[in-house]
Amino acid sequence: MSENKPLTVGRIARLTGVSVRTLHHYDDIALVVPSGRTSAGYRVYSDADVERLHQVLTYRELGFSLEQIATLLDDPDADALAHLKQQRTLLEDRIDRLHRMVAAVEEMMSKKSQGIQLTAAEQAEIFGDDWTGNNYQDEAQERWGDTDAWKQSQERSAKFTKDDWIAIKADTDVLESALADGLRRGVQPGSAEANSLAEQHRASIDRFYDCGHDMQVCLAEMYVADPRFTKHYDDIEPGLTQFVHDIIVANAEAQS
Repeated sequence: MSENKPLTVGRIARLTGVSVRTLHHYDDIALVVPSGRTSAGYRVYSDADVERLHQVLTYRELGFSLEQIATLLDDPDADALAHLKQQRTLLEDRIDRLHRMVAAVEEMMSKKSQGIQLTAAEQAEIFGDDWTGNNYQDEAQERWGDTDAWKQSQERSAKFTKDDWIAIKADTDVLESALADGLRRGVQPGSAEANSLAEQHRASIDRFYDCGHDMQVCLAEMYVADPRFTKHYDDIEPGLTQFVHDIIVANAEAQS
């Protein structure tokens, strides 16, 4: 790539797999700001801009928030080589952790213990150290404990084996990756692909309790209203919470 041939937003999006919307967002928050403009006023990226974008994407993959990434990249005491060394160390740590998780999953699968609930330690092994699945149990029971959905969820989850939970985690990762990919590619709510994603989401909830489209819309509204859900989805991809909400609502309207 030559500095004499800076790239437009569209070309950068195609080369990196990052949506134009996300690139505009990074520009708006001054995280990755294109160095120049064409005569027509379009954003253009230099080699240094693209290098910064790749650093951002690496840190995002490692789970850093955009605010943390901005602090890391704009630290006046750190040079480019220092950042690359830090990224390599973090990636090596993550690879080691993934290897440990694979070993833990394989051990659980080999045991095939049927009908036993996961302990907190086992959940941390499978879902990661930041697993918060039990944190809101009391709150959820207080809000929905009298509903049929809550009772159904409790009955079904009580029968899940370790292998079931492993499969649920894997399916959830695949679904969230597909949702983020749809957002990055500009999939429009109401389109066939968006409706398929919404149905996949509904199926993931249906695993725990019967989830009709009205119930799914209620969940979508909660996602955008509750900062905890918003953070979960937006940490995966900026704007993902709203995207999930919009495709669910559009799909439900098409079914009515």
